Amino acid sequence: MKKFNIKVDGVMHEVEVEEVGGSIVSATPVAALVSTPAPAPKAAPAPAASSGPKPSAGASSVVAPLQGTVQTIKVKVGDSVNSGDVVAVIEAMKMENDIPANASGTVKAIHVSAGAKVAAGDVLLDIG
Repeated sequence: MKKFNIKVDGVMHEVEVEEVGGSIVSATPVAALVSTPAPAPKAAPAPAASSGPKPSAGASSVVAPLQGTVQTIKVKVGDSVNSGDVVAVIEAMKMENDIPANASGTVKAIHVSAGAKVAAGDVLLDIG
């Protein structure tokens, strides 16, 4: 018996190999013996609770980059913002995520409020 260490997907395994005699004519590469599971299908995001139709994202709409709960909206309609200014904070997985403005201009509309559940891609506010 011979012992060998092999690494599969970053995990070390110790294997024992018994030589049965004769010479090896061909060998199967380890990669051919290890099957990689197919990636799991992505689940569709859960729809956010709302009381009406959702606004469509425009060129200057700030959208939620991830699913979570709106903690604060840091601007109000009529405020002037610069691209990169933090306009909202969304909590996801116990972490607060600053949401920056994607354009400079004036806040034209706010579509969510603190405490609202949002899905990735939901429009938070419009800048014009």
